[in-house]
Amino acid sequence: MATAKPAKKPAGAKEFTFLWEGKNKDGKDVRGELRATSEAVAQATLRRQGVRITKISKQRFKTGKKITDKDITLFTRQLATMMKAGVPLLQAFDIVGRGHSNPSVGKLLLDIKADVETGSSLSQAFRKYPLHFDALFCNLVAAGEQAGILEALLDRLATYKEKMQALKAKIKSALFYPMAILIMAFVITAVIMIFVIPAFKEVFKSFGADLPAPTVMVIAMSDYFVEYWWAIFGSIGGGIYAFIQAYKRSEAMQIAFDRYALRIPVFGDVIRKSTVARWTRTLATMFAAGVPLVESLDSVGGASGNYVYKVATRQIQSEVSTGTNLTTAMQNSKLFDNMVIQMVAIGEESGALDSMLEKVAGFLEAEVDDAVEALSSLMEPMIMAVLGVLIGGLVIAMYLPIFKLGSVVG
Repeated sequence: MATAKPAKKPAGAKEFTFLWEGKNKDGKDVRGELRATSEAVAQATLRRQGVRITKISKQRFKTGKKITDKDITLFTRQLATMMKAGVPLLQAFDIVGRGHSNPSVGKLLLDIKADVETGSSLSQAFRKYPLHFDALFCNLVAAGEQAGILEALLDRLATYKEKMQALKAKIKSALFYPMAILIMAFVITAVIMIFVIPAFKEVFKSFGADLPAPTVMVIAMSDYFVEYWWAIFGSIGGGIYAFIQAYKRSEAMQIAFDRYALRIPVFGDVIRKSTVARWTRTLATMFAAGVPLVESLDSVGGASGNYVYKVATRQIQSEVSTGTNLTTAMQNSKLFDNMVIQMVAIGEESGALDSMLEKVAGFLEAEVDDAVEALSSLMEPMIMAVLGVLIGGLVIAMYLPIFKLGSVVG
């Protein structure tokens, strides 16, 4: 299948992929694909190349799901594997792009392939899509291209992204279970308040006696739920939405939230360890790729996932750029444990900083694993106890009048 030379496009013009068939100057049947801004431009380009067109059509892509970080991680591993096996870069993009289960990823990869075909370097092509390829990704690819070790750098990058994905999954699993239980507890409580307790209230009206204080309180809460359920659910939903939007738009709020997250009892320690693990593994990956330390720190802060560490990394970078060693700069930030600082100091003295940072990251990731398992074991009985007190308290409050009536009759 031939790929015609693409036409020059005006700045900012959107390109499409056209599939074409025709005959060349020798009368042989040829076919291929071409990137152009319109069908007329594609036809003109093919005619200039001596192709007599018999059929041309715009390639259409199915609407796919949103491209996730997991998709990019899988693509990076596939690309690294194929390039190490000797598959040419453009052919590897074609294989991965056309065979991907998510059409959105396929279209993205074929667009990047077209950019590379027109003369862009791979890192330049990636930089056009910052939503999917961050500065760390692009910088490592650029370093691999400049040093002629793109296959090795892609393999290291794929390993890095896989470890980051695993770490994020562990943190999410630690937080998801209690959040899911709390949401279910709220839903169950709301159902009891709105539908169950009003039925008991009608029964109690026929008793003609004073109700116990807990029952009166629960009935009053139920009346409030029944009358203002729309305001309660609306306030909770609106509050969550407003918080998310404010968090996205306010840097001050992000710093405050991330600082508070590090101080949450039990969970804060897990978040801190996972953040430092990402920080050290990112720096190790960048430094091992041959990126200078000061430039490496550009990507490290954002990759840590916590604004407190991002701000601290800027300060560390500033100190390192003026001649301070990394160990001292990290000590000045007061965000890293003694173990981390000592390992970094050993790495700097021995000239094996990337190796030491990798060991720190591995150690902290293992600690996160153990902490998540311990949290899961600890949270289950605690959550069951809370649910038992909440739901059991409501049930007892509603049955107290029945018990009182039984004792009177007896």
